[in-house]
Amino acid sequence: MELTATTTIRKPARDVYAFWRHLENLPTFMCHLDEVRVTGERTSHWTASAPFDRTVGWDAEITDEVPGELIGWRSTGDADVPNAGRVRFAPAPDGVSTEVYVLLVYDIPGGPLGKAVARYFGEEPHQQLDDDLRRLKQVLETGEVMRSDGAPWGKRARREFPQRPARPLSAEELAKGAGA
Repeated sequence: MELTATTTIRKPARDVYAFWRHLENLPTFMCHLDEVRVTGERTSHWTASAPFDRTVGWDAEITDEVPGELIGWRSTGDADVPNAGRVRFAPAPDGVSTEVYVLLVYDIPGGPLGKAVARYFGEEPHQQLDDDLRRLKQVLETGEVMRSDGAPWGKRARREFPQRPARPLSAEELAKGAGA
């Protein structure tokens, strides 16, 4: 499956890039990620929530990087969910904001049946990626993910696959992400 998504964030490209490049920040806005642990200069280990209370994990490596502009990666070894992708950070025409372009390619376990089951339970991959980028925008522009009073816990309110509630970054985390 190949997914693409784009958003514009009212922050300079170098700040958005620095936040994303500090890989431990990714679970703050990617709802299915439980943890990203850096294991080397260009390597990391990822764990994510999967349907039916499962957890999947994989190792990844950065395959392409242009500081402030681009990060490309791919899973390595025997990944539960083989994946690859890239994110590009481009200055927006307003001279203040950043356009974020994401390309994600991955194999959904279970093939077509896995895709159908995921959609049945509300796990539409295109929508998930759009939602993740919306949360990234909120975290970087306001410091927290905004929730509505009507569904403060997301899908948990419908008793579907629970989402780990996003949390605002502390001042220390924001400073660490911007300085990475």
